[in-house]
Amino acid sequence: MELNGSRVIAADRATVWAKLNEAETLRACIPGCEELTGSPEEGFEAVVKQKVGPVKATFKGGVTLSDVVPGESYTIAGEGKGGVAGFAKGEAKVRLSDAEGGTELSYDVEAKVGGKIAQLGSRLIDGFARKMADQFFERFQEQVEGPAAPTGDEAGA
Repeated sequence: MELNGSRVIAADRATVWAKLNEAETLRACIPGCEELTGSPEEGFEAVVKQKVGPVKATFKGGVTLSDVVPGESYTIAGEGKGGVAGFAKGEAKVRLSDAEGGTELSYDVEAKVGGKIAQLGSRLIDGFARKMADQFFERFQEQVEGPAAPTGDEAGA
């Protein structure tokens, strides 16, 4: 399955790039991530718990960065094994460019699953993958920009 999208983050490219390479930020952004250790240079090890339809699994695996162009782009690839539930692997090509109001982060994701999870059907898996990608990039934007300022209605409550 393939997904792509982009969003403008209200921060300069150097800040966005630094956060994309920070284990603590990535751990906070990956839905279901319980543990993420390592470094951009040597790769990361991750433990992620997820429920896809009726299948619950704890995936353990690695994440590596390649094709790194500092401040501009990289490819982040990961593979996790979830025991009898199966496996998930994928990669995302992430690009940064200057945009009005901050930095545009664009991504192209390619993912594959196997085992019990693959038997759930492509519609369920595609929807789940899209939701995971959206949650990751939403959380990433929040991590970089900080908490949203309250609107007039919330401030008066």
